[in-house]
Amino acid sequence: MISLKSKREIQLMRQAADVLKLVFQEVHKHIRPGIATDELDQFAEKVIRDAGAEPAFKGYRGFPKTACISVNEEVVHGIPGNRILKEGDIISFDIGARVQGYYADAARTWPVGTVTKDEMLLIKTAKDALDAGLAAYKPGCRIGDLAEAIQKLIESRGFQVVREYVGHGIGRAIHEDPQVPNYGKAGQGARIQPGMVLAIEPMVTQGNCAVEILQDGWTVVTKDRKPASHYEDDIAFSEEGFVILTRDEPDVSV
Repeated sequence: MISLKSKREIQLMRQAADVLKLVFQEVHKHIRPGIATDELDQFAEKVIRDAGAEPAFKGYRGFPKTACISVNEEVVHGIPGNRILKEGDIISFDIGARVQGYYADAARTWPVGTVTKDEMLLIKTAKDALDAGLAAYKPGCRIGDLAEAIQKLIESRGFQVVREYVGHGIGRAIHEDPQVPNYGKAGQGARIQPGMVLAIEPMVTQGNCAVEILQDGWTVVTKDRKPASHYEDDIAFSEEGFVILTRDEPDVSV
């Protein structure tokens, strides 16, 4: 069941989104070789709590940390720990916050030091794909219109789209209807209506799009162990168009 949000509800979600912007700004400063992923997680939790918000992921279905931090071949849901970032890694940082019962959820992928040109393009493509999807939006369109545009952009650059994990509605729950795939055909899926808030999150692989879950029960990796990137924003749709709640201008990304 799709929940349409009032202006008041979207304003509360904007407050949660503003907290995530602060998290990205703070954590991005510390992305460097030699830092442990758990340190980045601690920075994120401090920013969220200092802002008067709650970490959305900590304890969610038993997840033990504040952020999902995924490195290189890890696509999503990586658990922060004692892994030390090194020169040439790429890191996906996925985070959620709750303010007065309303959620925001967003992700960025960053290079650690210097990476290859192809990896920089991989990182950039996840964001560009999300933007391509939004460029396909027009009043009355369907989710499939955005999904097809996302898929086409990714595949036009020689990359692949992860199928098993998709975007979603968001609001009083972190995952709500409808599902928002990053692949599909125009004209299919739910019609986008004023009051919808969607978390759109392309996941892009350098090699094959097949993935598997590691023994920790959380970390999703590419089966061929080639790198992946992930970019996510929350978008609120209205009669006038849409607003990207979780993005600063200029954005903290590549």
